[in-house]
Amino acid sequence: MKTKHLNSLILLSLFISIFACNKEKEEATTTMSDNLLLQEFKGPFEGVPAFDKMKVEDVEPAIKTGMTLGLKDIEAIANNPEAPTFKNTIEAMERSGKALNLAFTYYGIFSSNMSSPEFRTISKALAPEISDYRSKISQNKKLFTRIKTVYDASQKTPLEADQQRVVDLVYKRFEMNGAELDATKKKRYAEISKELSTLYSDFSSNVLHDEENYITYLTKDQLNGLSDGFVKSAAKIASDNGEDGKYAITNSRSSMDPFITYSTERELREKVWTNYYSRGDNGDTYDNKQIIAQILKLRRERVALLGYKNYAEWRLQDRMAKTPENAMDLMMKVWPAAIGRVAEEVADMQAIADKNGNAIKIKPWDYRYYAEKVRQKKYDLDSDEVKQYLQLDKLTQALFYTAGRLFNYEFNPVKEGSVPVFHEDVKVWEVTDKDSKKLIGLWYLDPFARPGKRSGAWATTYRSHTTLDGAKTVLASNNSNFVKPAPGEAVLVSWDDAETFFHEFGHALHFFSSNVKYPTLNGGVRDYTEFQSQLLERWLSTDEVINQFLVHNKTGKPIPAALVAKIKKASTFNQGFSTTEYLASALMDMKLHLADPENIDIAKFEKETLAALNMPEELPMRHRTPHFGHVFSSEGYATAYYGYMWADVLTSDASEAFKEAPGGFYDKAVADKLVKYLFAPRNSMDPAEAYRLFRGRDAKIEALMRDRGFFCN
Repeated sequence: MKTKHLNSLILLSLFISIFACNKEKEEATTTMSDNLLLQEFKGPFEGVPAFDKMKVEDVEPAIKTGMTLGLKDIEAIANNPEAPTFKNTIEAMERSGKALNLAFTYYGIFSSNMSSPEFRTISKALAPEISDYRSKISQNKKLFTRIKTVYDASQKTPLEADQQRVVDLVYKRFEMNGAELDATKKKRYAEISKELSTLYSDFSSNVLHDEENYITYLTKDQLNGLSDGFVKSAAKIASDNGEDGKYAITNSRSSMDPFITYSTERELREKVWTNYYSRGDNGDTYDNKQIIAQILKLRRERVALLGYKNYAEWRLQDRMAKTPENAMDLMMKVWPAAIGRVAEEVADMQAIADKNGNAIKIKPWDYRYYAEKVRQKKYDLDSDEVKQYLQLDKLTQALFYTAGRLFNYEFNPVKEGSVPVFHEDVKVWEVTDKDSKKLIGLWYLDPFARPGKRSGAWATTYRSHTTLDGAKTVLASNNSNFVKPAPGEAVLVSWDDAETFFHEFGHALHFFSSNVKYPTLNGGVRDYTEFQSQLLERWLSTDEVINQFLVHNKTGKPIPAALVAKIKKASTFNQGFSTTEYLASALMDMKLHLADPENIDIAKFEKETLAALNMPEELPMRHRTPHFGHVFSSEGYATAYYGYMWADVLTSDASEAFKEAPGGFYDKAVADKLVKYLFAPRNSMDPAEAYRLFRGRDAKIEALMRDRGFFCN
């Protein structure tokens, strides 16, 4: 009787369990079918995001449902009764979290391109939950046991090259994120990650607040020195903000930079400069200094759980640099030459100021203004004159030309309305192979600054290429913050901004050219992934691009050969400024993470560190600590901002391979090697080995020094 009763209870329990499981699946399916953000992309081009229908109120339920389904995927893998294999463990993980990945595509748009107070509230609430989700995966003991079993077996009997690379990367990722810690340390590790996620969100929101709210309005008598195009754009922005008859200088680099370069109003230059470089540092509710101090403290505590002395030591172990000492060594080899050049540049500026009877000492808000005067005197080169030949539409065509010559890609605009976009400014192109006409993917361009859009320029994907379950076409996006022109006016950009435009397109080409099978291999090594994009900047100054696409915005005439000669002659001009402002930020990033964070005073540390480096007082860091989003809005570039310099060593060296080739920068043999070894593999092979396959040797720093004009051999 007891056995029969027990069996009945077991059957009842099983029935209830199955019913509950089916109910959960039905609820999840219902939620997915109702929530657009969780649905598979539909429509042309093998499916595209429904950006025109996304709603901010769908974000929270989509992310939460996506995480629930993602954890179910992970539990199924972790509890698989079969012995761990690459296929049932690693490959299964590569397929997991599909719904959440779809939701994060839209989340990224709301976060970076279309932010709002409503979204920021949702994002702040979700941040700790997303951190919990990631911790539940990285600290899943059963899952890691299976991963380790596959990894250990592969050390004895290696897998196919791409499979081995995936296993190595996945194992290392789990190991670095505390998978082998005991239960107590795992708990604290997860708590720290959760707290950090909230701090990152707060940091970003504070910077965005200061970018949106510190606008300088000018009157007509304060426009001296500014170009007509800039003035018309400033008038339009002011009008859009309800200030008709005035002119707005927004708190963005694309607005600040040209203003302090050309405005003759020194007090206004100081005001605009101060607004920009004081983001996150105004001693108010939106001040980031205490947030940074807490971030540094928590990062140090978290890596200490893993046995590391500091965050930099932990972070760099899987980068090309390997150790903070190697990264610091590279930076300090360049730093003395950079600040030495700044001293020369400042002396030239001061001489002009003195000659003009300006009783001033060069200050940071004077640097760009007087550098322009020096450029005109030394090279007879006016940046505003050059700008007239740098039209955004023509530069876009130059990108396509370069991609066609190097990658055999063709770009054609899609039919208007055929691909949904999240803002009217966004344009879309179809990317195909020129010969086979095979679809490579779509390229989205979001070029203009606006409220709610984060500053800077970046590239991202809405769908990456893999062949795990059939080849996937790429949906790639480039995003800039150019000042939108007045109606009927051309978008004119500086040479620096044009280089950045090429740079970000380099990331897009990296996405499009991927030939990997597994999603993990689309990732990258931070001090290597900037190399490909930095290299693409070099094609802007090739004769083929200059002669075809640099035409005057009014007359349509090509840029004169004499002006091109001046541009090339001045190629190393102001390298002291550009190298020093960048390196100061990179060094600050590293030194902050090597320092003892206990009771750290961020303002004092920044000041004392710069003094110890003999930082020239006439210019700031590119990113002052309180708004250094690369490092404190996430962990992407934390102790990794040096990576741009590391990558630039590769860039300078690789560009010399093209210079030495019979066909120059369009030499087919070198271009084919470029695509084969440096772009297409993504992270499917070790970066150092990939570079050696391209160049036949390791990169040398001498090419970088020559490029910047610091010394010549």
